[in-house]
Amino acid sequence: MSSLAIEPTLPISPWLTATEAAQYLKVKTRTLLMWVRAGKVKAFALSGTQRRIWRFKQSDLDAAVLEPVVYSPSLTVPKKRRLK
Repeated sequence: MSSLAIEPTLPISPWLTATEAAQYLKVKTRTLLMWVRAGKVKAFALSGTQRRIWRFKQSDLDAAVLEPVVYSPSLTVPKKRRLK
């Protein structure tokens, strides 16, 4: 009898918490929330709470990952200037 490794699965729900969404994307929660603020990932803030609580749809996460990346010179790190 062979033992199979069972990976933890996300609960079947139309909405994911920030932690669940980060696990799904295999990034840290902090990175996911930075993407939300930058507009890279669609998220929904719950109202009536003192702090922002975010919820995510798996289809929105999939769309954000599959979206093509466009090169922008403004996103590059500027080179250091040498003083003469």
